[in-house]
Formats: sequence, structure tokens, C-alpha cells
Amino acid sequence: MYGPPVDMSFINLSSVTGALCAQPRVGLRPLRRNSKGKYLSHAFRLNNNNISDVVGLEYTLDHFLARPSKLGWLDLSFNKLTLIDPALCQLHELRVLYLHGNSICDLSQTDKLGELQYLHTITLHGNVIEFERGYRQHVIAVLPHLKKMDFSAVTHEQRALANIWGHCTKRGKKDQIPETVTPCSHEH
Repeated sequence: MYGPPVDMSFINLSSVTGALCAQPRVGLRPLRRNSKGKYLSHAFRLNNNNISDVVGLEYTLDHFLARPSKLGWLDLSFNKLTLIDPALCQLHELRVLYLHGNSICDLSQTDKLGELQYLHTITLHGNVIEFERGYRQHVIAVLPHLKKMDFSAVTHEQRALANIWGHCTKRGKKDQIPETVTPCSHEH
């Protein structure tokens, strides 16, 4: 059985590896360890720090987690990340990724995450990319298994629009696609 997240949030880390010198925050549910002293968790919190890149993430996860390859939930929100590092794509079991409240400014950075076949929940709001035209459509198009984005469900209508968006952007016709699709109203 796997327990609560290993919580390294709010400890003023300037790097991911800075967590190696810190102890996880104590939560309501106690963290359990295996015989080697590693935490029995599939979730890791590094939110609300001053992290600008994820250099050393794999090493840090290996240091703390009994099964780092099974990491399913990672919170990097409210840091100073400017890009989506390819190291995140090595987290093949990742299902939930929080990146909101960072400084990611290139929407194409999200394309890298398309490799994560189990990723179903992502947060990116509070980044500069949120204001780019077609932000939500683009992310939904490049992450085909997404069920929630920015704490909102991905609807069938949004998925359909995202598929059109993705198809047209590949053909260079992005400006011909409406920002939103409004449902048809039927008069009775």
C-alpha cells in the first residue's frame, strides 16, 4: 500500500536537489518507509519553492521514493520554471502534473508531454502561455489522454475542437479556427 505524498513544499528550495538536505513536511497521514528507509509513496510535492529547473529530479526521486519509476503525481506549481524539461517525460507512469503558477512562456513546450501516455490531469494556468491564442485547444490536442486541465474537466466538445485545432495548425490554418465553439440553441 502506498501512502500520502512526500511533501517538500514551502521550504524555499532553489533547486530540486536541495530537497536532499531537507526532511519532508509532516502531513495528517504519516509517511511510511520500506526497510531501506525510502518512502512508500507515488506522489511528490515540490510546490511553492524557488525552483527554476528540474536538474537532478531523477536522482532526488530515487533518493526519497521506494519505487521512483512508479511516480504518478508530481506537484511543481508555484516555482520559477520557464520550460518543460525533457526529464519530466521520463516519468512514464505520471498521471497528474501540476505546473501552474510558473513562468512557462512557450506553448510548444507542452508538446513534449505527449509522450506520457497515462497523463490525465495537468495544470498550467498562471503561466504566460495561458494567454496565448488557442492555449486550451493546443494542450488538449497534444495530450490525447487528458481528462482534466487547470482543474476543469475536458469536455467532448473541447476534445473535438482541439482535434480540429491540432489538424489545422499542422496545415498552417490556425487563424481560421474559432477560439470557442458555442452550443447550438434550439427554439421550441
